[in-house]
Amino acid sequence: MKINWGTAIVIAFVCFISFIMYFVISMSTDSKYDHDLVVEDYYGQELQFQADLDHEENAKHLKSNITLKTTKEGIVITFPEDLNIQKIEGKVFLYRPSNKQLDFETEISLSNHNLLIPDKRLLDGRWNIKVDWKYNTNSYLFKKEITY
Repeated sequence: MKINWGTAIVIAFVCFISFIMYFVISMSTDSKYDHDLVVEDYYGQELQFQADLDHEENAKHLKSNITLKTTKEGIVITFPEDLNIQKIEGKVFLYRPSNKQLDFETEISLSNHNLLIPDKRLLDGRWNIKVDWKYNTNSYLFKKEITY
């Protein structure tokens, strides 16, 4: 049997399409290739984006901003010393890019200017920390990526 160039092109196309379909199907059905969304409600987060930018801009105008320090006990978040801690309220959200089951949120409750995120809640690796807080009527936002 002799194969002419037209038949060879058709065979090449069929082989190429089969090769691509194999990878598409294997990537779609294999659980080790599952990827989580960054957030479930991404549309709602997008609507909140401009407000977040405004809150970050407000934080730039503070005399001193929030600082983070990692210790053996966990992550210590230090709020500015010149602010009254009784008027600070908000939330701290810790996002783990590699596993959404490890994400958690905690309320800000201060007895001094430091807030401790305990070591038992944190695994080694990368964390995105987002501190959304209010002082009096002004809202502020602090974001940082750390490796714990």
